Amino acid sequence: MTKPTTWLRGCATALVTPFRKDGSIDEQRLKDFVEFQIQSGIRLLVPCGTTGESVTMTEEEDQFVIKTAVEIASGRARVIAGTGSNSTASAIAYSKKARELGADAVLVVAPYYNKPTQEGLYAHFRAVAESVNDLPVVIYNVPGRTSSNISAQTTLQLARDVENIVGVKEASGNLSQIMEIIRDRPQGFNVISGDDSLTLALLALGGDGLISVASNEAPGQMSELVDLALAGNWDEARELHYRLLPLMEVNFIESSPGPPKAALALMGLIEENLRLPLVPVTEKTRARVREVLIEVGLLRETSHASASRN
Repeated sequence: MTKPTTWLRGCATALVTPFRKDGSIDEQRLKDFVEFQIQSGIRLLVPCGTTGESVTMTEEEDQFVIKTAVEIASGRARVIAGTGSNSTASAIAYSKKARELGADAVLVVAPYYNKPTQEGLYAHFRAVAESVNDLPVVIYNVPGRTSSNISAQTTLQLARDVENIVGVKEASGNLSQIMEIIRDRPQGFNVISGDDSLTLALLALGGDGLISVASNEAPGQMSELVDLALAGNWDEARELHYRLLPLMEVNFIESSPGPPKAALALMGLIEENLRLPLVPVTEKTRARVREVLIEVGLLRETSHASASRN
Protein backbone atom coordinates (compact mmCIF):
# COMPACT_ATOMS: atom_id res chain seq x y z
CA MET A 1 0.00 0.00 0.00
CA THR A 2 1.28 3.44 -0.93
CA LYS A 3 2.52 5.70 1.83
CA PRO A 4 0.58 9.00 1.40
CA THR A 5 2.73 11.91 0.22
CA THR A 6 0.31 14.82 0.31
CA TRP A 7 2.86 17.44 -0.80
CA LEU A 8 3.45 15.67 -4.12
CA ARG A 9 0.84 17.74 -5.91
CA GLY A 10 0.92 20.78 -8.18
CA CYS A 11 3.57 22.04 -10.59
CA ALA A 12 7.21 20.99 -10.34
CA THR A 13 10.01 22.31 -12.52
CA ALA A 14 12.38 19.92 -14.27
CA LEU A 15 15.32 22.26 -13.77
CA VAL A 16 17.85 23.03 -16.48
CA THR A 17 21.49 23.00 -15.37
CA PRO A 18 23.27 26.26 -16.23
CA PHE A 19 26.72 25.70 -17.75
CA ARG A 20 29.54 28.06 -18.58
CA LYS A 21 31.10 28.14 -22.05
CA ASP A 22 33.84 25.75 -20.89
CA GLY A 23 31.17 23.20 -19.86
CA SER A 24 31.51 23.65 -16.11
CA ILE A 25 28.46 24.22 -13.94
CA ASP A 26 27.70 27.91 -13.51
CA GLU A 27 27.26 27.86 -9.74
CA GLN A 28 25.93 31.40 -9.32
CA ARG A 29 23.48 31.09 -12.20
CA LEU A 30 22.27 27.81 -10.73
CA LYS A 31 21.64 29.38 -7.33
CA ASP A 32 19.95 32.41 -8.88
CA PHE A 33 17.79 30.21 -11.11
CA VAL A 34 16.57 28.05 -8.22
CA GLU A 35 15.75 31.24 -6.31
CA PHE A 36 13.88 32.59 -9.37
CA GLN A 37 11.77 29.43 -9.45
CA ILE A 38 10.87 29.65 -5.77
CA GLN A 39 10.16 33.38 -5.89
CA SER A 40 7.84 32.69 -8.87
CA GLY A 41 5.74 30.25 -6.87
CA ILE A 42 7.26 26.84 -7.62
CA ARG A 43 7.18 24.56 -4.58
CA LEU A 44 8.57 21.39 -6.20
CA LEU A 45 12.04 21.32 -7.76
CA VAL A 46 13.41 18.46 -9.86
CA PRO A 47 17.18 18.73 -10.42
CA CYS A 48 19.25 16.23 -12.41
CA GLY A 49 16.54 14.97 -14.71
CA THR A 50 16.48 14.80 -18.51
CA THR A 51 16.07 18.58 -18.78
CA GLY A 52 19.05 19.01 -16.48
CA GLU A 53 21.33 17.04 -18.86
CA SER A 54 22.20 14.71 -16.00
CA VAL A 55 23.38 11.96 -18.35
CA THR A 56 26.35 14.17 -19.26
CA MET A 57 27.22 15.00 -15.66
CA THR A 58 29.54 13.24 -13.23
CA GLU A 59 28.32 11.85 -9.91
CA GLU A 60 30.05 14.72 -8.14
CA GLU A 61 28.29 17.28 -10.36
CA ASP A 62 24.91 15.63 -9.80
CA GLN A 63 25.49 15.77 -6.08
CA PHE A 64 26.51 19.43 -6.23
CA VAL A 65 23.34 20.38 -8.13
CA ILE A 66 21.09 18.43 -5.75
CA LYS A 67 22.86 19.87 -2.70
CA THR A 68 22.53 23.40 -4.12
CA ALA A 69 18.82 22.96 -4.80
CA VAL A 70 18.25 21.66 -1.27
CA GLU A 71 20.21 24.52 0.29
CA ILE A 72 18.53 27.27 -1.73
CA ALA A 73 15.07 25.72 -1.22
CA SER A 74 15.71 25.77 2.54
CA GLY A 75 12.26 24.47 3.44
CA ARG A 76 10.47 26.77 0.97
CA ALA A 77 10.23 24.07 -1.69
CA ARG A 78 10.60 20.29 -1.87
CA VAL A 79 13.40 18.70 -3.91
CA ILE A 80 12.75 15.57 -5.98
CA ALA A 81 16.20 14.51 -7.14
CA GLY A 82 16.73 12.67 -10.40
CA THR A 83 18.66 9.51 -9.52
CA GLY A 84 17.89 7.18 -12.41
CA SER A 85 20.35 4.98 -14.25
CA ASN A 86 20.28 1.99 -16.57
CA SER A 87 22.29 0.20 -13.89
CA THR A 88 20.19 -0.77 -10.87
CA ALA A 89 23.24 -0.71 -8.61
CA SER A 90 24.05 2.85 -9.73
CA ALA A 91 20.45 4.02 -9.27
CA ILE A 92 20.55 2.63 -5.73
CA ALA A 93 23.83 4.42 -4.96
CA TYR A 94 22.57 7.71 -6.45
CA SER A 95 19.30 7.47 -4.50
CA LYS A 96 21.11 6.83 -1.21
CA LYS A 97 23.36 9.82 -1.83
CA ALA A 98 20.40 12.07 -2.69
CA ARG A 99 18.82 11.08 0.63
CA GLU A 100 22.05 12.02 2.43
CA LEU A 101 22.02 15.39 0.67
CA GLY A 102 18.54 16.16 1.96
CA ALA A 103 16.32 15.44 -1.05
CA ASP A 104 12.65 15.00 -0.16
CA ALA A 105 12.11 12.30 -2.81
CA VAL A 106 13.81 10.76 -5.83
CA LEU A 107 12.70 10.48 -9.44
CA VAL A 108 13.89 7.23 -11.02
CA VAL A 109 13.64 6.88 -14.79
CA ALA A 110 13.14 3.50 -16.46
CA PRO A 111 16.48 1.92 -17.44
CA TYR A 112 17.48 3.16 -20.88
CA TYR A 113 19.34 1.17 -23.57
CA ASN A 114 18.98 -2.18 -21.75
CA LYS A 115 15.30 -2.57 -22.80
CA PRO A 116 14.29 -4.75 -19.82
CA THR A 117 11.12 -6.83 -19.74
CA GLN A 118 8.21 -5.82 -17.50
CA GLU A 119 9.57 -8.27 -14.92
CA GLY A 120 12.93 -6.55 -15.13
CA LEU A 121 11.37 -3.10 -14.75
CA TYR A 122 9.44 -4.26 -11.70
CA ALA A 123 12.57 -5.78 -10.13
CA HIS A 124 14.60 -2.63 -10.88
CA PHE A 125 12.19 -0.18 -9.28
CA ARG A 126 11.49 -2.42 -6.33
CA ALA A 127 15.20 -2.84 -5.62
CA VAL A 128 15.81 0.92 -5.78
CA ALA A 129 12.83 1.76 -3.58
CA GLU A 130 13.65 -0.87 -0.97
CA SER A 131 17.22 0.44 -0.72
CA VAL A 132 15.85 3.82 0.46
CA ASN A 133 12.66 2.61 2.11
CA ASP A 134 12.22 5.80 4.16
CA LEU A 135 12.37 8.03 1.07
CA PRO A 136 9.49 8.60 -1.39
CA VAL A 137 10.22 7.27 -4.88
CA VAL A 138 8.54 8.49 -8.09
CA ILE A 139 9.01 6.24 -11.10
CA TYR A 140 9.41 7.91 -14.48
CA ASN A 141 8.00 6.48 -17.67
CA VAL A 142 9.29 8.15 -20.84
CA PRO A 143 9.45 5.56 -23.65
CA GLY A 144 10.63 8.14 -26.19
CA ARG A 145 13.89 8.45 -24.23
CA THR A 146 14.30 4.94 -22.80
CA SER A 147 12.97 2.64 -25.58
CA SER A 148 10.83 0.75 -23.09
CA ASN A 149 7.36 1.43 -21.71
CA ILE A 150 6.41 0.77 -18.10
CA SER A 151 2.98 -0.81 -18.55
CA ALA A 152 0.00 0.24 -16.47
CA GLN A 153 0.00 -3.21 -14.90
CA THR A 154 3.64 -2.90 -13.82
CA THR A 155 3.11 0.60 -12.43
CA LEU A 156 0.05 -0.51 -10.48
CA GLN A 157 1.80 -3.59 -9.11
CA LEU A 158 4.68 -1.47 -7.86
CA ALA A 159 2.21 0.99 -6.30
CA ARG A 160 0.49 -1.86 -4.45
CA ASP A 161 3.59 -3.79 -3.40
CA VAL A 162 6.11 -1.11 -2.44
CA GLU A 163 5.03 1.40 0.19
CA ASN A 164 7.48 4.16 -0.69
CA ILE A 165 6.80 4.12 -4.45
CA VAL A 166 4.41 7.05 -4.16
CA GLY A 167 3.82 8.13 -7.74
CA VAL A 168 4.62 7.98 -11.42
CA LYS A 169 5.71 10.70 -13.80
CA GLU A 170 3.91 9.61 -16.95
CA ALA A 171 5.36 10.86 -20.25
CA SER A 172 4.25 8.00 -22.48
CA GLY A 173 1.67 10.16 -24.24
CA ASN A 174 -0.71 7.20 -23.97
CA LEU A 175 -3.86 8.55 -22.34
CA SER A 176 -5.50 5.11 -22.28
CA GLN A 177 -2.59 3.79 -20.22
CA ILE A 178 -2.64 6.82 -17.94
CA MET A 179 -6.39 6.48 -17.40
CA GLU A 180 -5.94 2.85 -16.41
CA ILE A 181 -3.37 3.85 -13.79
CA ILE A 182 -5.57 6.65 -12.41
CA ARG A 183 -8.63 4.40 -12.32
CA ASP A 184 -6.98 1.46 -10.56
CA ARG A 185 -4.29 3.06 -8.40
CA PRO A 186 -4.22 2.51 -4.65
CA GLN A 187 -5.17 5.41 -2.42
CA GLY A 188 -2.37 7.94 -2.06
CA PHE A 189 -0.56 7.04 -5.30
CA ASN A 190 0.10 10.18 -7.35
CA VAL A 191 -0.06 10.35 -11.14
CA ILE A 192 2.05 13.24 -12.43
CA SER A 193 2.13 14.49 -16.00
CA GLY A 194 5.51 14.48 -17.68
CA ASP A 195 4.20 16.21 -20.78
CA ASP A 196 3.29 19.91 -20.58
CA SER A 197 0.82 19.87 -23.45
CA LEU A 198 -1.15 16.89 -22.07
CA THR A 199 -1.30 18.15 -18.51
CA LEU A 200 -4.74 19.75 -18.65
CA ALA A 201 -6.21 16.53 -20.05
CA LEU A 202 -4.42 14.41 -17.43
CA LEU A 203 -5.62 16.63 -14.59
CA ALA A 204 -9.18 16.48 -15.92
CA LEU A 205 -8.91 12.69 -15.77
CA GLY A 206 -7.90 12.81 -12.11
CA GLY A 207 -4.15 13.37 -12.18
CA ASP A 208 -2.27 15.18 -9.45
CA GLY A 209 0.22 17.51 -11.05
CA LEU A 210 3.02 18.13 -13.51
CA ILE A 211 6.79 17.95 -13.75
CA SER A 212 7.24 20.70 -16.29
CA VAL A 213 9.79 21.89 -18.83
CA ALA A 214 7.87 25.07 -19.65
CA SER A 215 7.96 26.18 -16.02
CA ASN A 216 11.67 26.82 -16.47
CA GLU A 217 10.65 29.87 -18.49
CA ALA A 218 7.16 30.47 -17.08
CA PRO A 219 7.11 29.14 -13.51
CA GLY A 220 4.34 31.40 -12.27
CA GLN A 221 2.05 30.80 -15.22
CA MET A 222 2.54 27.03 -15.34
CA SER A 223 1.99 26.80 -11.58
CA GLU A 224 -1.20 28.85 -11.94
CA LEU A 225 -2.41 26.58 -14.76
CA VAL A 226 -2.01 23.46 -12.64
CA ASP A 227 -3.53 25.08 -9.54
CA LEU A 228 -6.57 26.27 -11.50
CA ALA A 229 -7.16 22.79 -12.89
CA LEU A 230 -6.72 21.09 -9.53
CA ALA A 231 -9.26 23.53 -8.06
CA GLY A 232 -11.74 22.70 -10.82
CA ASN A 233 -11.60 26.14 -12.45
CA TRP A 234 -11.68 24.61 -15.92
CA ASP A 235 -12.58 27.65 -18.00
CA GLU A 236 -9.69 29.70 -16.62
CA ALA A 237 -7.32 26.72 -16.80
CA ARG A 238 -8.28 26.05 -20.42
CA GLU A 239 -7.72 29.68 -21.38
CA LEU A 240 -4.27 29.71 -19.78
CA HIS A 241 -3.42 26.33 -21.34
CA TYR A 242 -4.05 27.61 -24.84
CA ARG A 243 -2.16 30.82 -24.11
CA LEU A 244 0.90 28.82 -23.03
CA LEU A 245 0.58 26.03 -25.61
CA PRO A 246 3.00 27.70 -28.09
CA LEU A 247 5.68 27.71 -25.38
CA MET A 248 5.01 24.07 -24.52
CA GLU A 249 5.38 23.16 -28.20
CA VAL A 250 8.40 25.32 -29.08
CA ASN A 251 10.40 23.74 -26.25
CA PHE A 252 10.55 20.53 -28.28
CA ILE A 253 11.07 21.67 -31.87
CA GLU A 254 14.68 20.62 -31.32
CA SER A 255 16.04 18.25 -28.69
CA SER A 256 15.23 19.54 -25.23
CA PRO A 257 16.72 21.31 -23.32
CA GLY A 258 18.06 23.14 -26.38
CA PRO A 259 15.03 25.40 -26.93
CA PRO A 260 14.39 26.06 -23.20
CA LYS A 261 18.02 27.08 -22.73
CA ALA A 262 17.78 29.38 -25.76
CA ALA A 263 14.66 30.92 -24.22
CA LEU A 264 16.24 31.36 -20.81
CA ALA A 265 19.28 32.99 -22.41
CA LEU A 266 17.02 35.43 -24.26
CA MET A 267 15.38 36.18 -20.91
CA GLY A 268 18.82 36.86 -19.39
CA LEU A 269 18.60 34.06 -16.81
CA ILE A 270 21.38 31.74 -18.04
CA GLU A 271 23.86 31.43 -20.90
CA GLU A 272 22.96 29.16 -23.80
CA ASN A 273 25.52 26.45 -23.16
CA LEU A 274 24.85 22.72 -23.52
CA ARG A 275 27.05 19.67 -23.24
CA LEU A 276 27.78 17.51 -26.24
CA PRO A 277 26.18 15.67 -27.91
CA LEU A 278 23.58 18.45 -27.54
CA VAL A 279 24.37 21.71 -29.30
CA PRO A 280 22.77 25.17 -29.30
CA VAL A 281 19.66 25.51 -31.45
CA THR A 282 19.70 26.84 -34.99
CA GLU A 283 19.13 30.53 -35.66
CA LYS A 284 15.76 29.66 -37.20
CA THR A 285 14.70 27.92 -34.00
CA ARG A 286 16.09 30.72 -31.83
CA ALA A 287 14.05 33.25 -33.80
CA ARG A 288 10.91 31.16 -33.30
CA VAL A 289 11.65 30.81 -29.59
CA ARG A 290 11.95 34.59 -29.36
CA GLU A 291 8.61 35.06 -31.15
CA VAL A 292 6.90 32.71 -28.72
CA LEU A 293 8.41 34.38 -25.66
CA ILE A 294 7.03 37.71 -26.87
CA GLU A 295 3.68 36.10 -27.67
CA VAL A 296 3.24 34.67 -24.18
CA GLY A 297 4.50 37.81 -22.46
CA LEU A 298 7.88 36.59 -21.23
CA LEU A 299 9.95 38.92 -23.38
CA ARG A 300 9.30 42.47 -24.51
CA GLU A 301 9.19 42.95 -28.27
CA THR A 302 11.71 45.77 -28.05
CA SER A 303 14.10 43.71 -25.96
CA HIS A 304 17.66 43.44 -27.25
CA ALA A 305 18.34 40.33 -25.17
CA SER A 306 20.45 37.79 -26.99
CA ALA A 307 21.32 34.18 -26.40
CA SER A 308 24.84 34.67 -25.11
CA ARG A 309 27.26 31.77 -25.29
CA ASN A 310 30.21 33.59 -23.79
